Amino acid sequence: MDKLSGLASKLGGGSKNSGSNQTAGNEDMVDKALDSVERKFGGGKIDPSSDKIRSTNEKITDGARAQFEKATGKNVPDKFSN
Repeated sequence: MDKLSGLASKLGGGSKNSGSNQTAGNEDMVDKALDSVERKFGGGKIDPSSDKIRSTNEKITDGARAQFEKATGKNVPDKFSN
C-alpha cells in the first residue's frame, strides 16, 4: 500500500481531493481496471471499495491522465475519463 501512496503523491503532485469521494457509479474504465488489478494481485489485503483506497486510486488515475495529456498533448478519450 505504501508503494501506491507514494505513486499517488508523485503522479498527483500532492494535490488534495476536496472531500469529493468517488462512488462506483462515477468510476471510469481506468478506475475499474486499477480496482481489478488490486483485487487480483492484492492478496485480499486491499479493498478497492474503501474510501481511503478509492481516494488513493483516484489520485493515481488522475495523475496518470495528466501525464498522458502532458506527454501526448491530447486529451484522454471520454471513454476512459470521467
